[in-house]
Order: sequence, then structure tokens, then C-alpha cells
Amino acid sequence: MEFAIVDIETTGGSIKDGGITEVAVLIHNGENIIHTYQTLVNPERGIPTYITGLTGIDNQMVHNSPKFEDIAEELWGLLAGRVFVAHNVNFDFGFLRESFLRTGRELKSQKLCTVRLGRKIYPGLRSYSLGSLCENRKIPNESRHRAMGDARATAILFDQMIKERPDMVFSSLKRNSGESFLPPNFSFQKFMQIPEACGVYYMLNAKGKVIYVGKALNIKERFKGHFSGQVQPKLKQQLKDEVTDLQWNLTGSEFMALLIEALEIKRLWPKYNSALKIPKTVWGLFTYQDGTGYQRFQIARQTKSIQPLETFFSGEEALSFLKLGIEKYGLCSKLSGIRKVSCKVVQDPVCRGACDSEEGVFEYNSRAGEFVESIKKSRGTIRIELEGRSPEEKALCFFEGGMLVKYGFVVEGNSETENLKDVKPIPETFYILRQFFQQFTAEQVKLLPKSEQEAPMLSFGF
Repeated sequence: MEFAIVDIETTGGSIKDGGITEVAVLIHNGENIIHTYQTLVNPERGIPTYITGLTGIDNQMVHNSPKFEDIAEELWGLLAGRVFVAHNVNFDFGFLRESFLRTGRELKSQKLCTVRLGRKIYPGLRSYSLGSLCENRKIPNESRHRAMGDARATAILFDQMIKERPDMVFSSLKRNSGESFLPPNFSFQKFMQIPEACGVYYMLNAKGKVIYVGKALNIKERFKGHFSGQVQPKLKQQLKDEVTDLQWNLTGSEFMALLIEALEIKRLWPKYNSALKIPKTVWGLFTYQDGTGYQRFQIARQTKSIQPLETFFSGEEALSFLKLGIEKYGLCSKLSGIRKVSCKVVQDPVCRGACDSEEGVFEYNSRAGEFVESIKKSRGTIRIELEGRSPEEKALCFFEGGMLVKYGFVVEGNSETENLKDVKPIPETFYILRQFFQQFTAEQVKLLPKSEQEAPMLSFGF
């Protein structure tokens, strides 16, 4: 984390009507000053004589100086992304923010005020003006009321503060930036490092043990959400009391994040992760031949005794899947258990008359068999390609029997087998695949030739 310590001189105290005459910025990296910047500025208005008497800056001095719009780009590069530090910070920040707005930029830096910090860190002083604090702390300032003189003095003062009482500096930064929600033992510096990207995150306690695993499209916002609001207040307080660190792995996509989260919860069993929610009722799509020889389909709750063609976690999901098959292969809704009356009664254009024996058994069963074969093929090995964590990378997942068996991230041009990780199949990944499968394009999904070994059958243990 870096700090931009700023001081400006102006034509007066009004942000709307005044202009900046001088700017000084010192960049502090938390240990020492690493860069300085100083310039006079043409305020494009007259400088009152009393201001000249205070600062020594007159109209002649700034006549040939750059206007603010001329230095805006360079100054923005110094301030953007750094904590804005100043003595009476709202004055300096307000002037600069207003000046940047005129150039089409909005300054939104986090702020620290050395006046407020001085009252906390050095209580009981008669005055907290920059001059009084410098006198008390034995800080030299040979150019008072000039931007670089005051900025350098403020920088020395801030350097003393952050080295003597870093806890007070960073706690003030938390409050001022709206981050007071953070757990008491979780550092603000760590929070600032959390990426605003998709991935899996791990909360750790003081002993370095993972106590919670989660996934998020925006890890930083999700972490913040754990400790704000009123959702699950008991869990929120328990996590807040224990968490001291956060680790994360970026995944590039929500699908990959969900898969890795499920695997990691199974691997680590963190104390604050409730059991993964898998529906207790599993539905199956079954097939059989009726007394007249037509192949029928039926959706029913799955039992251990009969293996279905396909497994689903809700009746609605199974019904949707079957309807797609009926439409694609020209099957009969009545023979598929969806309708009780003849398809002719409702003038179903898909049915070719099998329910009224107007279509022969062989013709109908031929298409029904194609549907069955397509399901069996999909239970083989599936390769899914997704976006990676960077433009040069892709993510690969391999599923057998609907469950994840291998995954990894591959840089374009490298062998696909490098960096792929074998994993033990778990039912949770089957459910995740079912949720997302319809979102993938034909280019993303590839059915691989059936291996010599049979794909593992789902075993839910219900």
C-alpha cells in the first residue's frame, strides 16, 4: 500500500471560486518516501495580496506556470490508487477533486487526515496545527505555507505516526474507507490485496487452519458480504471472531469455481461449511417395452434396485430433459408418460401416431433407440473447455458418468495433459454439471471415445 502525501496552495478558501497556485506530492510506501513532485500552477485568476503575503506566491510567479489541465495527467498518475494524506485533508482533497472534475475525472481516493491522527496518537496537546505538531515532534519546516515545505513536514509527521502506531493509522483508514466491518484480527492491508475476480477463497484462523471455503464471482465483495448485513448473524459473528487470513485461487469462471469449491469442501471439511446441499430425492428416467412392443419412457424416483438411463435432482429437471428428447427424436408424449390421452386428441404435431398404433413398432422404436443411445454416450467421457484465468489460458474439465474426474488450466500451445489434476468423483460435481450443461456451446463440449473401462456409475448413498 502506498500513500500520496499532498499539500496545495490556493488563491483562497473557496473550493468553487478559488484556484490552485502550487502542488506538492510525496509518495510514501509505508517505510519511506520514494518519489517527490512539485510545481507552481497558473490559477487563471488573480492572487489576493493577503495570500501573497502568507505564501509569497504572486501573480508574476505563476504567469508562465502550467495550468491545472496541463498537469492533470501526471498528477492523476501520482494520486490514483494511493491513499490521499494531508493535514486538514478535506481542504486539499476538495480543491483537487473539483479541479479534476473540470478535466473529466473524478478523484475517489481513500483519505487520511494527519490532524485527526495527531489527536489520537498524540493526545493532550494544546494545538494540532501543522506548526504546533512539528514543534512538538521536532520536525523542521523551513518553507512554511509553501506546498513542498508543508508537504515534506507532513510526510515526516506521517512517517513517525505509521512507524509508532501503525494500528491507529490503519484502523483510521478502515473507518474512513467504510471498511470498519472487517474482523478485528484481519488486517486492512490483506483486505486491499483481495482480488475483485472470480474464484475460490479460504478463510483461515490464527493457527493457519481453513475454517471456511467459498466461491464468488467477486471474491473481495463476497468476503465483505460475510461481515455486513443481517444474513446468518450467528455464522457472521463466529467467522468474525476467528478469521485472521484469507487465501484464494482464481478460476476464470463460475462453473470452475463451483466445481473446485465442492472438491475443496470435501477435502478439507471446514468447520463452518454446512454439508453440501444435495437433494435427498433423486429422480431417474427409465425405459421399458410395453405389452405391444413399443418402447416407453417413465420418470420416477430412483431406487437402488433399478439403474435409470439418466439421473436428475428434481422432477422438473427430468421432465424438461425428456421433453427435449421427445421433440428431437419425434417421440410420443403418451408413451413417454407425460400425457394420459391420445396425442391425436390434443393434435400433438410431434407424435406420429404410435399411441394409436398408427406408426409401426419398428419405426418408432428405432427413434426411441437413438434417444437411448444419445443418453448412454453422454454418460461416457465429456471434455468441456472454458475461459481461463487470463486471455492466454483455457480451463479444461473431464467428466465420466457425469462426475468430474480431471481438471486444470492450460496455456495455449501447451499439451493438454500438462497441469491437469485427477480427482476422486463426487456426486456434487454431477449436480453442478447438470445446472450448467445447457449453457455450454457445441464448441465447448466434446464427447470422447469410450475408454476400455466403464465410466463409474453414480453412487449417492441415499
